[in-house]
Amino acid sequence: MDILSSFVQQAIGHLYSLTQTMGVPSYGLAIIFLTIIIKLVLYPLTAKQIASTKAMSAMQPKIKALQEKYKNDKATLNQKLSELYKEEGINPLAGCLPLLVQMPILIGIFYGIRDFQYAGPSSFLWMKSIADPDPYYILPVLSALTTFIQTKQTMPAADGGAGAAQGKVMLYFMPLFIGYISISFPGGLVLYWVVMNIMQILQQLLMDRNKAKAEVAAK
Repeated sequence: MDILSSFVQQAIGHLYSLTQTMGVPSYGLAIIFLTIIIKLVLYPLTAKQIASTKAMSAMQPKIKALQEKYKNDKATLNQKLSELYKEEGINPLAGCLPLLVQMPILIGIFYGIRDFQYAGPSSFLWMKSIADPDPYYILPVLSALTTFIQTKQTMPAADGGAGAAQGKVMLYFMPLFIGYISISFPGGLVLYWVVMNIMQILQQLLMDRNKAKAEVAAK
């Protein structure tokens, strides 16, 4: 992680130099540029992960029906599930691999921005220094709000079961948790999280729109 964190910090330094060249020296802008670049690089992985998660969510009624029908016959249940996955053309592990690839990268980014040593003025918008927590809690609120929207976007349709209840708990708990821990994090790190969430929300909207267009064209 040290190597990746160091790379992230060097990238912030270079992007800050770019903002100086543009005549608007800003570490905040440098972090925003870095976040956009990272999101674009990871787009194929996140798109594959989201598509797999959506497909698995759509299959849940069929999976639950099989689980109920063969609840006393594990061997047959596993066989029928395997047949279902093959019939639908879905690999249940397909959503895990992109996430596993991204996790070390995202953790390295987290530490790289959190521990970044700002050389020179680090003010941004209403913050005197993004090396310190946001004194007005604007970014923590935005981190909670964008996390809520992003989570809601990827949630499967409620079916009234225990899974739906658990999903609803996560829908509200995770944003509140993220907002709470963001209060003590450096503003630069929370800025990264908010921009990353916004990019993810836009990506999801784009994917949903393209899927809707494809479905209309197929009719």
